[in-house]
Amino acid sequence: MISAGDFRNGITIEFEGNVYQIIEFQHVKPGKGAAFVRTKLKNIINGGVVEKTFRPTEKCPQARIDRKDMQYLYSDGDLFHFMDTETYDQIALNEEAVGDTLKFVKENEMVKICSYNGNVFAIEPPLFVELEITDTEPGFKGDTATGATKPAIVETGAKVMVPLFVEQGEVIKIDTRSGEYLSRV
Repeated sequence: MISAGDFRNGITIEFEGNVYQIIEFQHVKPGKGAAFVRTKLKNIINGGVVEKTFRPTEKCPQARIDRKDMQYLYSDGDLFHFMDTETYDQIALNEEAVGDTLKFVKENEMVKICSYNGNVFAIEPPLFVELEITDTEPGFKGDTATGATKPAIVETGAKVMVPLFVEQGEVIKIDTRSGEYLSRV
């Protein structure tokens, strides 16, 4: 149990039958009346954000989130297969659980699987990946007045905006959080 007076950003709590991560908190002590803690909570299962106020003495059970490194093996239709590299246990997740988090992840790369009570709710890809460009239009000289970009398709099938000087067959570095081109490799 954690009291509201001990809330910090990033802590996960169980509240009203849901699991929330504290995004923001503020301890408020008005001139008149009792102190309270104003929070912004993100539901880790569905991603919704709610604002709640707590008395500093209120207690909530702290939720335990398991983050495990697993290797993304392959997908066969609507199932995505992952393997624990220590125990060699394999799990298969459906497209709904995965979403578009694997659009920059190649087969056999490591990802973090986040679960609560054995139920997987999120997959965290590596922060940066290096992928080869499989298709892009050639850039034209003279079109570079201000950092112009063009669409490119990488080897996983994802679409990325790249500078005009990047050509097909080159390997680029991508930030998986934003999907932005960072540099050539």
